[in-house]
Amino acid sequence: MTNILKLNKISIPCILLLPLIFSFSQDNDEFEYIDEDSCVDCHEESVYGTDIEMDISKSIHDGFGCLDCHTDKDTDPHRENTDFKVGCQGCRDCHEEASDQYQDHGMASVGECEDMPQCMDCHGDHNILPSEDRNSMAHPTNLPSTCGRCHEDLDLTIKYEILIDHPVQIYEKSVHGQASMGGIYVAATCNDCHSTGETAHKIYSPGHPESTINHFNIPKTCGKCHKGIEKDYWDGIHGKLAARGETDTPVCTSCHGEHGILSPDDPRSPVSKSKVAEMTCSPCHDSARLNEKYGMPTARLQTFVDSYHGLKSKSGDTHVANCASCHGVHRILPSTDETSSIHPNNLKQTCGECHPKISDRLAAAPIHGIGDEGLLTPVAVIIEKIYILAIIVIIGFMILHWIIDLIRQIVNSMRKQQVRRMRTHEVWQHTLIMISFIALAISGFALRFSDAWLSEFFFGWERGFALRGLIHRISAVVFTLTVIWHTVFILFMPRGKAFLKDMWPNLLDFMQFYERIMYNLGRRDKTPQFKRFSYIEKAEYWALVWGTAVMIITGIFLWFDNYFSLFLPKGFLDVSLVIHYWEAWLATLAIGVWHLYSTLFNPHVYPMNTSWLTGKMPEDMYKREHPEHLEEAKKEERDLLKKEMDSLSISKKDLENK
Repeated sequence: MTNILKLNKISIPCILLLPLIFSFSQDNDEFEYIDEDSCVDCHEESVYGTDIEMDISKSIHDGFGCLDCHTDKDTDPHRENTDFKVGCQGCRDCHEEASDQYQDHGMASVGECEDMPQCMDCHGDHNILPSEDRNSMAHPTNLPSTCGRCHEDLDLTIKYEILIDHPVQIYEKSVHGQASMGGIYVAATCNDCHSTGETAHKIYSPGHPESTINHFNIPKTCGKCHKGIEKDYWDGIHGKLAARGETDTPVCTSCHGEHGILSPDDPRSPVSKSKVAEMTCSPCHDSARLNEKYGMPTARLQTFVDSYHGLKSKSGDTHVANCASCHGVHRILPSTDETSSIHPNNLKQTCGECHPKISDRLAAAPIHGIGDEGLLTPVAVIIEKIYILAIIVIIGFMILHWIIDLIRQIVNSMRKQQVRRMRTHEVWQHTLIMISFIALAISGFALRFSDAWLSEFFFGWERGFALRGLIHRISAVVFTLTVIWHTVFILFMPRGKAFLKDMWPNLLDFMQFYERIMYNLGRRDKTPQFKRFSYIEKAEYWALVWGTAVMIITGIFLWFDNYFSLFLPKGFLDVSLVIHYWEAWLATLAIGVWHLYSTLFNPHVYPMNTSWLTGKMPEDMYKREHPEHLEEAKKEERDLLKKEMDSLSISKKDLENK
């Protein structure tokens, strides 16, 4: 009985396992083990269309069998879903040291990133060649294209937020890229700068402390080729700060760039003689934060540009001294260091490189001005201030003199026999349009050109920008209300209707335009005789009508953009912004060129047409500008005067009766 129970304990599990054993046996029967000679029956061509056997015969792996690498393909049919990647695991079995080294690539790690490059991505597949072979994907001259397969792939760079834009294309135009493609194999390529521990299998991101492109390791990376320069850098103040761990100190790439490094002799280079001051040195030495942190003087660029050397350099002279000429290139030291090129004891030698016979006294003269010292000696500074004062007084007096003269000429013009051009309310319409237009132009362009001197003058103070927006909107409201006032005037008032009728373009305007052009070119003896409005005023008026409609409509869209964006596409608001901006330019330039000439700078009108002030203009000017309308204007003036006199008479009788 006991033996039966024991037998049952053994047989029951075996019975349960029988289906699994049978299934496994059946699965094995579906696969047939094959040798590598069978591979060529199906796999003659590679994915690149080349003969696989030919590729292998020319590769470093000549003599290897297919199954040496494709260890998961030893059955027919091949097993699926084995998670075996021949371009990675197949290589690691033999290249154990490289396998141990290759655990990270940039920000990706083995097993964590599906797009992390495999061995075959960099070395090839069946056509792998030694890196010394000119045709190898890992040869120095081919590395840019090899690396570019991923780093120029926008899908990958966007997916992993690799923000460096087209590094390979930029590298190929650099001094290193040009040298490498020119056959100088020792020129720096991707591996030379990005490989850690002398192996390309350790390429780390800049944040990795061992990375060759980590901020503090960059001098050592560049120093592999530029050894003497590296030593000078570490001896200089920048290198000392970097060794201390200061993250804001410049390293090689801060001045020379990264992938697009150019020769200093190239005028496009940030360290070229003409650009080193503005592009390389000033971003740090004009930084208020860095100057405050390290106790350095401010305005280094401006005081250099104001000097003789700076002015000559800015004009394109590449022989004049620049920052590097005096301070050094890589071994830059403060003036307190006895070995510094700008230490007081060394100034004569430093300046003597360009000025061989310079005296100690002249060599000690300041190049950069500090505060009120400028770039000159105290006596020169005093003379400079005297000149500034003289300019203010003398030119100010000249301006005042001509302002007084101008006012007198205007008064003389107003004392002549006058003819009414505009009624009082029409003058007010013109005045409000003029003031609001000027305010709109200044406050509007100040938004686009915030660094311009005019913008700084009006709004370059605390809370000035907020005031700019308020002024722009108030001016827009005043402008719009005045336009509405004028619209009511021309549509519903008798004088306004007459204004609109006289302002309406007709065939005569085109004929007079032609006649005026012929007269100005000397082809006619007489200028055309204009009526109430010439083609000049009509063109300006209707341009104003068009521009006003465009500016008001687009201005409303931009003012209430949050509301309109709810049901209008963003592109519509973008178009409105473009129209508003360029229409502002068109209107401003039209006023400056067309209107101001005809009302101010025309020799027959100068110093001005005073009708915008009083509504009247001199009779002789009216006769010259609008001869066909003079009598009608004078009659209108007489009728208006008679009406006013009658009104006064009635008022006088009313008073007498009372």
